[in-house]
Amino acid sequence: MTRPNFLFMIADDHRHSALGALGIEAVSTPVFDKLIADGTCFTQAHIMGSTSGAVCMPSRGMLMTGRGLFDTPDPLPDDAPLLPELLRQNGYTTFGTGKWHNRRGSYARCFGESGKVFFGGMDDQFAMPVNDFDPAGDYPPEDSYIADGYSTTIFSDEMIDFLNARGDEDDQPFFAYIAFTSPHDPRTPPAPYDEMYDPEDIQLPPNFVPEHPFDIGIRDIRDELLAGYPRGEDEIKRHIADYYGMISHMDMDIGRILAALDARGLSENTIVIYTSDHGLGVGQHGLMGKQNLYDHSMRIPLIMRGPGIPRGMSCDALLYLLDMYPTLLELAGIDVPEDCDGHSLAALLNRVTTKHRRQIFSAYQGVFGHPRGQPWQRSIKDERNKLIQTVVNGEETWQLFDLAADAHERINLIDQPVYEKLAQRLRASLRDRQTRAKDPLLTGG
Repeated sequence: MTRPNFLFMIADDHRHSALGALGIEAVSTPVFDKLIADGTCFTQAHIMGSTSGAVCMPSRGMLMTGRGLFDTPDPLPDDAPLLPELLRQNGYTTFGTGKWHNRRGSYARCFGESGKVFFGGMDDQFAMPVNDFDPAGDYPPEDSYIADGYSTTIFSDEMIDFLNARGDEDDQPFFAYIAFTSPHDPRTPPAPYDEMYDPEDIQLPPNFVPEHPFDIGIRDIRDELLAGYPRGEDEIKRHIADYYGMISHMDMDIGRILAALDARGLSENTIVIYTSDHGLGVGQHGLMGKQNLYDHSMRIPLIMRGPGIPRGMSCDALLYLLDMYPTLLELAGIDVPEDCDGHSLAALLNRVTTKHRRQIFSAYQGVFGHPRGQPWQRSIKDERNKLIQTVVNGEETWQLFDLAADAHERINLIDQPVYEKLAQRLRASLRDRQTRAKDPLLTGG
């Protein structure tokens, strides 16, 4: 049986709802929309959270290791078999370009070929410091240089060059990975996308408020200082317009990548995956960043297209991004490591079931040697309800949302007597999930 190729595309800060085809936000994404029509869109994909304000690092670590949040220390451990590494060891050509934001040695383990790679977390989109492929796998910082052009286009060009170089005699399947720095700030879309959206025409999200209703301990972090306090409507609209501009530009460049895939006759045997490392607030709940456990930050887009992937299917099963680790290994016919915490999506793709995970446990901070008294959050979510626990300076706040009636998490039901039993049940579920996940808040680790 011919093993499929994989084209894996991951964005930075792209929240789940910012896709035109979903009809939730007024953003133009014709390429993503066609990808959804031709494949399967998972509408309830989540990350598990973060142990620090740099949410993308553990998120990408979980994707690469298939391990849960508290088993994914930074940098990626040497004893963790990484997803591209396993594919490479089992006959796949592996190519990477774009943002890595993890240890350079772990990148060398994964990719036998590389385009321009950015090892940092964020930088000027028009002056991105990159490294070229290093056959020795060292990628020394002193060899980095400023790439000429806009980051999304630079990395897209590298991917297109890789695809165009595939010859008819290439019988090895490939895993090609591109990690965009868009739509992460600085929110500076290139022309003409910088004027594509008029801030005056932008609709504020239904859960926009000038300030979060209580302290969740992140007021002074970098992401939250990108806009003033209280949040002004005009300022937030400008941020959203630029955010949409970057997404629409990335959508266009992904269209160029998919066109190259078609032109080389590779689409028929290539599974295309698009996702993001986390979402973003950009004004929702009065928040700008992703250092929180609301759905706008924890939920991500996840689209798959290709051989064996149902066309036009929308799947609302609860899942994690780390579930892609065993999914791709299974599709490639490779054994999944026993310590993998991910659950393969194969049964969903084969329409054997419409269910996947019963609950989603999420966490933010409060682990790995952080100072005593540091703010932290934990949450549990099922198909209808969500409970969030926040502790700041020893003061505890609980939030309970009925997501079926309140998708934007605006109405806190925790003090309503009719929801008391539900809250008790979810608190018990939260503690159970913390125990299973080896949460250091319980173990003292």
